[in-house]
Amino acid sequence: MDSKARVVLDVIRAVQDRDAETLDRLYHDDLEFHEAPSLPYGGVLKGKNVLREQLESEPERTWLGTWGPLQPSEAERRFDPRVVAVNGDEVVVKYWTRGVSSDGERFESEVLALYEVRDGRFARAQMFHYDTAALNEFLQRARRES
Repeated sequence: MDSKARVVLDVIRAVQDRDAETLDRLYHDDLEFHEAPSLPYGGVLKGKNVLREQLESEPERTWLGTWGPLQPSEAERRFDPRVVAVNGDEVVVKYWTRGVSSDGERFESEVLALYEVRDGRFARAQMFHYDTAALNEFLQRARRES
C-alpha cells in the first residue's frame, strides 16, 4: 500500500478509536479541514493548535463535538474506508458517516474525501458528503432530543 494512503487510513482508524495521541502525532502542524459551510462544524479550520483550542472552547463547532455523542459504540464509529485513488500527495477515500440519536434514529451516509499528506503527515482534508441536507436534518432532530 502507498505510504500516503497508509497515513490517511491510520488517521481514519485513530478517529474511529478516538485516539487523540495518534492523531496529534499524525496531524501536520499546518493541518486544514474543509467541510461544507452548511454543517454545524462547517467551513475551514487551519492549524493543529486551532483545532485543539476549538475542541476545548467550542466543541459543538467541531466534528468530534457534533458526532461524538451520536456514535456511542464501535458500530457507529466505523467508517469502512476504501482508498479510491492516490495521486502524488493526494489520497481519495470513500467512507461512511454513521450515528444514532438518543431516541434510536439511525443515520448513515456516504462521504468522498480528498486528503493531502505532506512531510509524511496528514495535512489537509476536504469532505464531500452525499447528502448534506439529510445530514443536517438528522443533526437538528438529534439536538432537539438531547
